[in-house]
Amino acid sequence: MNVLFLCTGNSCRSILGEATFNHIAPAGWHAMSAGSKPTGYVHPRSLALLAKEGIAAEGYHSKSWENLPTTPDIVITVCGSAAGETCPAYLGPVIRTHWGVEDPAHVKGTDEEIDAAFVKAYSILRRRIEALFALPLEQLKHDKTALKAALDTIANSIA
Repeated sequence: MNVLFLCTGNSCRSILGEATFNHIAPAGWHAMSAGSKPTGYVHPRSLALLAKEGIAAEGYHSKSWENLPTTPDIVITVCGSAAGETCPAYLGPVIRTHWGVEDPAHVKGTDEEIDAAFVKAYSILRRRIEALFALPLEQLKHDKTALKAALDTIANSIA
């Protein structure tokens, strides 16, 4: 199953989701990330956090959803709902879910406050990804309605 973590800039949250997902994914599951309006760079704090967590941070770059290497089976948007962001809508026959996470790149404050925002975004995504991998994946791969419901439940129950 191919999963796309999608947001607007593809510099923080979607990169954190992609890297974390691929770090702990079981065989047969792979993530990619993209943005509808990519910034062209990965936020250095995202890369530093991934490295601190022991997750390979090399090779990640901000990219457009128009240049995906493969068609996703699942699209997870990660734009934050309270920040007034508009999540891009991926068009195609895929399972869609929204795992809203506030954008740490927009946090103002001390280095400690900004770092805490990145850790919070990463932690939310990590818990949600771990919850996905705790599900009966082989069964859900063949029941798209149940998989969609499980993905939505994860979004609504893990903050």
